Amino acid sequence: MTSIVLVQPEIPGNTGAVGRTCVALDMELVLIHPLGFEISDKKLKRSGLDYWQYVRLVEFRSWDAFIEERAPRPDQLFLFEEFGASSFYEPDYPDDAYLVFGRETKGLPQAILDAHAGRLFRLPMRSDKVRSLNLANSVAAAAYQAVRGQFSD
Repeated sequence: MTSIVLVQPEIPGNTGAVGRTCVALDMELVLIHPLGFEISDKKLKRSGLDYWQYVRLVEFRSWDAFIEERAPRPDQLFLFEEFGASSFYEPDYPDDAYLVFGRETKGLPQAILDAHAGRLFRLPMRSDKVRSLNLANSVAAAAYQAVRGQFSD
């Protein structure tokens, strides 16, 4: 199963919307603490609508705890940053991929970027007037790209 991993998300509405995308695509949502909100936050639930109850949610106290418990293979990890060396259109995503996204304001911590420098991807943009996309929009685009071959319609 493909998983969406949010590392230290800050905005509950984004996380709620990502949860809804996870339900739509039958993906797991992995949250890496610390979070910038409480899971019980009304904004998170409002964005996830009545789908939040169906989110397959897993939480880890830290990135290191996630790595230790899940032990992902290097080819499972796809870290998304605005300066990623490769376009998210390029790779073949395995069915058990981890699509990893950082905080809305700061992205992924430098230590994570350094440890996985060869696994950085970006969503291409035509305009130079936009630095980055909203987290929930980026996740949705990447998630659909990762599963593009799994749909018959």
